[in-house]
Amino acid sequence: MEPNIYSINFQDSKEAEKNLEEYKGKYILIVNVASKCGLTPQYIGLKQIQDSYEKDLQVIGFPCNQFMGQEPGTDEEIQTFCKTKYDVNFPVMKKIEVNGSNTHPLYEYLKSEKTGILTEAIKWNFTKFLVDRDGNVIKRYSPQTEPSEIEEELKDIIE
Repeated sequence: MEPNIYSINFQDSKEAEKNLEEYKGKYILIVNVASKCGLTPQYIGLKQIQDSYEKDLQVIGFPCNQFMGQEPGTDEEIQTFCKTKYDVNFPVMKKIEVNGSNTHPLYEYLKSEKTGILTEAIKWNFTKFLVDRDGNVIKRYSPQTEPSEIEEELKDIIE
């Protein structure tokens, strides 16, 4: 069977096995996040998108410490930061790697479906992937793309 986005397992912050099957039928915005990055305030916009489209869209964060050590905390510390600093209302999973020999299979899949400019590698924190209701990766957004810009596109996509 050919792999699809719903068949890839990962762990939540408490190390429970998860996959995206529970979000089948919704759009999914997958973001590699970091707590000590200049782009960290994007959590505000990501929360807003989740609030605005909760019936049709699920935002999911995957912490990653591969970019200048900007996500150094434990999974528990990351959860506390997200809740107390930004009142994050979407799942933030267990820390993973998005590049290199230990790239998580989810990110191997995402990058193979939508390459970036010049390279398939994730260039920085807050790279975003939009997955449609059927599990197809339909767009890759740069780290600098503000969630408000994505929300404008979602208005046209989600009926």
